[in-house]
Amino acid sequence: MATSSGIQREAPTEREIGRDGFRAPVVVEREPLLRVYVWQIPVRLSHWLIFLSLIILSFTGYYIHNPFLTEVDNPAFTMGWMRFIHEVTAFVFTLSVLSRFYWFFAGNRFARWRAFVPVSACRLRGIGAMLRYYLFLRWRAPDEVGHNPLAGMAYLGVYLLFLVQILSGFALYAWVVHVEPWATLFGWIPGWISIRTLRLLHYFLMFAFFGFIIHHVYSALLVSAEKRNGTLGSIFSGYKFVSERELAEDEACDAGPPLRFWRRRRPAAAEPAEAGATAEGDD
Repeated sequence: MATSSGIQREAPTEREIGRDGFRAPVVVEREPLLRVYVWQIPVRLSHWLIFLSLIILSFTGYYIHNPFLTEVDNPAFTMGWMRFIHEVTAFVFTLSVLSRFYWFFAGNRFARWRAFVPVSACRLRGIGAMLRYYLFLRWRAPDEVGHNPLAGMAYLGVYLLFLVQILSGFALYAWVVHVEPWATLFGWIPGWISIRTLRLLHYFLMFAFFGFIIHHVYSALLVSAEKRNGTLGSIFSGYKFVSERELAEDEACDAGPPLRFWRRRRPAAAEPAEAGATAEGDD
């Protein structure tokens, strides 16, 4: 809680907690915060278009699977509208996902692919730190300006599942309509995977996305309430509030050495004979 003198009581760190789990409150001075532009407009726009598309696609898709609203006089009319809305929304969803993939290479450093793949040793260590936080082995979440490394990997996996959902959906669409260019672009998929398997895959991925959305909203609320840095509001405004120290550490992590899967060979030590000869020469 902040006071008139700018002093704020912060949550305890791991080292400040005693064996009994309690400690006296520590008063620390609050660091000045910087207003940092993190999420660009294309990132926020694609985020909300994908979210709204998933809601509409899930509702209409479940109706296509199990028609729970029917008209007595003309039940085919309702099914026709549901299919039409599902197909139009599928195009919006596809364009939103493809635009986000483009922004993996055209966006700022918070939106680029390096924020989703742990290509540095620093980000790899961040995955372990975030896992300890989720497993209640760490008191506070690590300081991150953009996505934390664990979330970045999860988002990348979700985007790859988006591509699977898009391919399976257009394969089913091509199988139904039998018109060009869909038959040429996606008609080959049922030759590799049966229509029944495609339907099950398309259907169950919907529930996987529901589970991701629940965890995503929970994590955003949790981190936003704990950090108080505008995490939840940043997806609307694009801005977060972080200290200069956090920003400098985040920039240093992105600019850090790449992750290596091998060890550099150390130069061989000088031979003893050569060392002895050098010593005699010195005499």
